[in-house]
Amino acid sequence: MKIIESKSLAIPSIKVVRFGRFCDHRGYFTESFRKSSLFNHPQTDFMKGVEFLQANESRSKPGVVRGLHFQWNPYMGKFVRTLVGRMVDLVLDIRKGSPTLGKIIAYDMPVDTQADYSEWIWVPPGFAHGNFFTEESMIEYFCSGEYSPGCEAGISPIATDLDWSLCDSTLKREFDAVVSSSNLLMTDKDKNGFQLKDWLADQRSNHFLYDQFKYSG
Repeated sequence: MKIIESKSLAIPSIKVVRFGRFCDHRGYFTESFRKSSLFNHPQTDFMKGVEFLQANESRSKPGVVRGLHFQWNPYMGKFVRTLVGRMVDLVLDIRKGSPTLGKIIAYDMPVDTQADYSEWIWVPPGFAHGNFFTEESMIEYFCSGEYSPGCEAGISPIATDLDWSLCDSTLKREFDAVVSSSNLLMTDKDKNGFQLKDWLADQRSNHFLYDQFKYSG
């Protein structure tokens, strides 16, 4: 795995890892994951101690909005990339006591088969995760915890009390256009998820405290 760089997003705990492709006249070859590279590279020291226990793949049609999901017992971090199409990833800080509590950001992750790199996004425990899609897409994600029914919840991506002030304004406008479109595809479970204030008033929100998930960088 040829790691080119990592970078922090507007919420610094959210990281993007860029890895190289070896391109020639036939196309390209890449190692999208190698344990020793990812966990021992100086630019990805934030991954130390992470172990991936589950891998998921999903396909989404244009107009799909998913999320914002999170889990405890066990906690689940997600390492996500786009395989086909275009994903815009959504990440919401739910760590009680965090200076960015309630703030949501978006990161654009389209597939460019001509580029000499691709990217992963790392969403650690303490954040709610979702995405939206403007074209037919497939994504995969590695999880640091196994799925645990009964220990999961979701905040609606269309909750009216989310703070979008850190989000790229162009991506926010795209999100609003998808949500207001007649082509919106969203489960009732996601659409009717918690408002942020209602989740924070729920006793289970105490599973996510800033001091517990206070990441460096």
